[in-house]
Amino acid sequence: MPMGRPVALFLDMLAAERGASANTLAAYQRDLDDYAEFLGGQDKAAACATPDIRAYLAELTRRGLKGATVARRLSALRQFHRFLYVEGYRGDDPAAVLEGPKRGRPLPKVLSLAEVTRLIDTAHERAQAPAATPAEGARRARVACFVELLYATGLRVSELAALPAAAARAKGDAIIVRGKGNKERLVPLGEPARVAMAAYRTALAAARATREKAAREKAAGDKGAGKLEAGAKEEGRWLFPSSAASGHVTRQQVALDLKDLAAAAGIDAAKLSPHVLRHAFASHLLAHGAELRMVQTLLGHSDISTTQIYTHVLDERLKSLVRDLHPLADEDTE
Repeated sequence: MPMGRPVALFLDMLAAERGASANTLAAYQRDLDDYAEFLGGQDKAAACATPDIRAYLAELTRRGLKGATVARRLSALRQFHRFLYVEGYRGDDPAAVLEGPKRGRPLPKVLSLAEVTRLIDTAHERAQAPAATPAEGARRARVACFVELLYATGLRVSELAALPAAAARAKGDAIIVRGKGNKERLVPLGEPARVAMAAYRTALAAARATREKAAREKAAGDKGAGKLEAGAKEEGRWLFPSSAASGHVTRQQVALDLKDLAAAAGIDAAKLSPHVLRHAFASHLLAHGAELRMVQTLLGHSDISTTQIYTHVLDERLKSLVRDLHPLADEDTE
């Protein structure tokens, strides 16, 4: 069944009807391109049968991919073929009868409270130490801001990277965050995170002023100065501006900065990522008495089942409650 560009049609639907983010669309594109390459082209991918999909899943297993990755690929194929069937591009859904590999529920990687405290303290010590250049001072202040914001809010790294500059100017104790599916939510913001943002903006302004002064001295005439002002205006759109195509810092850069900080704090860099700080935010809240539904709202999870990966924390808390508060607990231990 010649289909032209079935994957492109599917991605257009995800963007238009489900509000899928650019990162989500890129992930689907990679998965479906790999599927099409295995089968020998986009048209064959659209016309394949159930045994073809089984063969592809078996190939993924032979490659050594984990069960969770294979299950994610199968989920993409199910949605893709369901789309083709519903839209009338083919008369059956070959992926509907397939079952994915059984997946365990690995516990999220979490830093201890002591490790997070050491990480934050190290970030601020580096930010306050004399820097060789204003640009280096701004970078250190930015890393401190990363840590404070991630641990204070539980933001996804994509949400952190794309925060608008207005977030630092927001009044009140919360900021509006645009998350998955273009959905907005209100996220409380503590004083340490606000102070870190203010310090970072001050350091960024100093670095920018130094850079602009050097550019003006080098540029000749009003034309060069005009270009400089236009660039500064564009740079002001984002809380964490950069020279990347998006105009703001990339997720990869945030991750690299955190690993560098982990090494300076004496923490295994492999243990730290932006998502690990998100896990720490949720786990530490639950361990100190927060309700699961509240954590779900703060994390921006649409389904409570996603938040339930943190129930191991609740289990431990309940055991502690029974052990410490049950009237017969002392008798049982004697």
